Formats: sequence, structure tokens, C-alpha cells
Amino acid sequence: MDWGSPEFVIAIIALSTIGWVVNNWIRAKHGYELEDEWGGKTAPKDSGETQRLKAENAALHEKLDAMQDRMVNLERIVTDKGYTLSDEIEALRDRPSPRIGSGVPIDLNRKEQA
Repeated sequence: MDWGSPEFVIAIIALSTIGWVVNNWIRAKHGYELEDEWGGKTAPKDSGETQRLKAENAALHEKLDAMQDRMVNLERIVTDKGYTLSDEIEALRDRPSPRIGSGVPIDLNRKEQA
């Protein structure tokens, strides 16, 4: 094989061009900037579909943030001591009540002094 033959040089140029075209096709398919033959970059134009997806993505991020805030509040409530209040009330209901008259009498006719 003659490495300097015109067929070999043309084959190298053809493979390089095909590789460049495939590279740009893959980049365009996935939304990356395209590269021209001099190494310059061309940004893809935003289509209506891209704008819709960006808006939907932003809405989903806001919803996720709101759900995380709610989850933090629920975790705080569950780990708070006030959550055991219902358990303590139920425990008091199970205890026998004291005899009537054993408590401190309440004077309803007494006026508060300032």
C-alpha cells in the first residue's frame, strides 16, 4: 500500500468529513452548540418545543421546592414534642379519675383584683 497515493489521501479526507458531519448531527440532536469547519460555534435556535419544555421544567422545580418545604414542616411536626400530646391525653383517659370533691374548690363569685 502506498501511503502517499491520491486514493489514500482522499480516503483520509472523506473519513474526516464524515466524522465531522456525524459529530455535528449528534450535537444538534442533543441541543449542543454546533461547530463549523473553522472551529467556530453556532448556538441552536430555541424552538417552541424547547421553550415549552423549559417552562414545564421550571414549574416542576417550583413544585418540587414547595413539596420539600411541606416535607420539612411535616418532619418538624412529627418530631416535635407536641405530637405526643395526643398520646398523653389518651394515657390520662385510662387513669382512674380522682374522687369528686378532692380538688381545690373554685370560687365563681370572687372578683379579680388588679
